[in-house]
Amino acid sequence: ISICRDLPNIEVITFSVNGISDLEPLHQCQNLSELYLRKNNIASLDELFYLKTLPRLRVLWLAENPCCGPDPHRYRMTVLRNLPSLQKLDNQAVTEEELSQALVDGVEITAPPARRSVENGWSECTASSAAGSTAEPDSELLTCSLDGTNKTQEELDMKLVPRDKYSCFSPQETDCSCKKSNNVLDAILLLMRELDAEGLEIIQQTVARRLQAFQKKELQEE
Repeated sequence: ISICRDLPNIEVITFSVNGISDLEPLHQCQNLSELYLRKNNIASLDELFYLKTLPRLRVLWLAENPCCGPDPHRYRMTVLRNLPSLQKLDNQAVTEEELSQALVDGVEITAPPARRSVENGWSECTASSAAGSTAEPDSELLTCSLDGTNKTQEELDMKLVPRDKYSCFSPQETDCSCKKSNNVLDAILLLMRELDAEGLEIIQQTVARRLQAFQKKELQEE
């Protein structure tokens, strides 16, 4: 998520199910109002230190991360003590009573978390490979990516895309453009969760026009 350092004006970020563990790149996103981080690898609530400087943050979804721990009350109180401007946490509205209770039951975070030598997600895989450790072959990484895409499609009640439709998922074709294409697909499917009926209709119309353009181009080439 290092790209966020160059996006100071971004307002909504959806990074759910992405293996993220480090929130430091977000601390410069001063216009951020909604942040979705469900099902990542955020191990410590100390990462909230980087969100305390975001004056417009009103919606945060942090559930299903290791940092939530075994005590839901303590977790919620700690988040609200450090981010008292939140209006919604984990898809549940924040009440004035909770904010008052958070001053008693929550833990104040005053310092950033201790950093490991490698960062999260793909960076960690890259570091392991560079150190000569055993890493997953590119074809296996791409298969995992496809599995994640299919899970997202299931949540969206969409028809799963057969593996044979992904021509780039053969062991011989693991180039960067292929990875980029499937990463874009994953991002689009995740973002679609945040759209209402009107937004989905716009997406449907846009996709239909794009498909017609591709079909017209194919006919011209034939």
